[in-house]
Amino acid sequence: MSVAKTQKAPLEGFNPKQHLINVVMTDGTKFQALTSWGKEDATLTLDVDPKNHPAWQDNKNQGFINANNERVNKFKSKFDFDFGVETKKPQE
Repeated sequence: MSVAKTQKAPLEGFNPKQHLINVVMTDGTKFQALTSWGKEDATLTLDVDPKNHPAWQDNKNQGFINANNERVNKFKSKFDFDFGVETKKPQE
């Protein structure tokens, strides 16, 4: 009984080659990541990361929605909607 040779998976070689890059976070900490971005040993400096982005902060006083934005105020007025964030009165 002969054993059939296995064929390559249809998607083998489909993904781009990956390499290590250096990532610098907003507070200056560094780590290496495996990615297809850039070239080997390139440095990616982040502008926003979990250490400074409002979506990842546990500070209840920091509203993620800019409730004082003019467009947000128009939306709130039109639909009588409250984001649960205290808003400032517009300066005249």
